[in-house]
Amino acid sequence: MTSSYFYLIIFAVVSYLIVTDQSIAKLIVLLSYLIKFQYEKWRWIISHHPKTPWARFAMWRRSNQLAKELMKEIEEKNR
Repeated sequence: MTSSYFYLIIFAVVSYLIVTDQSIAKLIVLLSYLIKFQYEKWRWIISHHPKTPWARFAMWRRSNQLAKELMKEIEEKNR
């Protein structure tokens, strides 16, 4: 119960600062953009970095599909 009062006090102080000072409100907005940007950056890194299993699978799959298409073209030319 004590921790909930502590969080309520912090929330109230931050809310008061946002309402009274416009620069604090801009700071909160910019921090939210920064957090969103960092989340998107890490999500992109995790999904596209070559050492992750998903990226390796995607590269393997694309390479196999391209190889199959090229083999079909070569076989059609040789006929």
